[in-house]
Amino acid sequence: MAMSGSRRGGGSGTRRQRRGRTQAMSEINVTPFVDVMMVLLIIFMVAAPLLTVGVPVRLPETSAEALPSVTEEPLTVTLTADGGVAIMTTEVDQSDLVPRLRAVAAERADTRIFLRADGAIPYERVMQVMGALNAGGFNDIGLVTETGGPRLDGRDG
Repeated sequence: MAMSGSRRGGGSGTRRQRRGRTQAMSEINVTPFVDVMMVLLIIFMVAAPLLTVGVPVRLPETSAEALPSVTEEPLTVTLTADGGVAIMTTEVDQSDLVPRLRAVAAERADTRIFLRADGAIPYERVMQVMGALNAGGFNDIGLVTETGGPRLDGRDG
């Protein structure tokens, strides 16, 4: 006795008949790849600003606007509160500063350099280091400060 509700073959039933071996799927599912790349992008966007310079200094505050961004990684020289000098994160002796800057300038296309000086450093010392930067081949010097300082125009900052 055959059941009247059973369908077989090319009908629109919920079960499909498979014959022989199943074929490999020839499509690539990129959704997991995109998900992983988005997570990595967010991680790098959050972590990148934290990796710029690792020498701790207390920067002076000004109301100056930020400099436009550059294509090359910015080179930074830091003057610490105890009078030490560092190129990026590497401590440098004062007598080695100009030769090292010349070597770095020979490798770089951009002559822009950023000077980070602790607020407690005397102005004379900052100017001495700026002279060394100029002698080392860097004539576009940007002074790094914290925002939110006094405006000196009578308005609150």
